[in-house]
Amino acid sequence: MLIQPYQESWVDDFNQIKTTIEALFLDLDINIHHVGSTSVRHLAAKSIIDIDISFGKNVEFETIKSGLETLDYYHNGDQGIKDREAFKRKKTNKKHLILDVIPHHLYVCPLHSQELKRHLAFRNYLTENEKERKQYEIIKYKIAKIANQDKKTYAQLKETQAKAFIEAVLVKVLRK
Repeated sequence: MLIQPYQESWVDDFNQIKTTIEALFLDLDINIHHVGSTSVRHLAAKSIIDIDISFGKNVEFETIKSGLETLDYYHNGDQGIKDREAFKRKKTNKKHLILDVIPHHLYVCPLHSQELKRHLAFRNYLTENEKERKQYEIIKYKIAKIANQDKKTYAQLKETQAKAFIEAVLVKVLRK
C-alpha cells in the first residue's frame, strides 16, 4: 500500500536519521525537523520520512553541504522551491545501516525560508486539529486510490487535488 495507517516507528526512524546527521554538526547551530505526514501522529502517510535541516545566519550552507557529502548525500538543487535545497543519497557499494535503509527526503533551509515555515505550520496545525487531520487523510487515501497506488501518479495528483486543502490551512495559520 502506498498510504499506510500511522506507524509509531516513524518517530524512531526520524530519530535514527537525526542522530546520525547531528553527529556531523555538533558545533553548528542547526535544527533538524521531522516534517511531512509521517511527523503527524495518527495521520496516514507514505512511509517516507521528510526532514528539514534549518540553519541561521551564523552557519554557511556550504558547511552543511560538505558535511552531508561525507555521509554520501549529494546536493540536488532547490527543485524550483526558493530557500529549500534538496539532498539525495548517492548510489554506492557501501550501504549505511540507517541512511540507506530508512526511506527519507532531506532538505536544508535557512531559518527565513518560507517553505520551512510552511512545513512547520502545516505539521503543527494538523497535530493540533483532529478534524482537519482526518479530512486530509481522506484526501490522501482518495488520491492513492485514483493513482492506483502508483507513486509518481500520486505525487502529481496530490499537487492538484490536495493543494487547495493545504493552501487553505496555511492561509489560516500563517496570517496569525
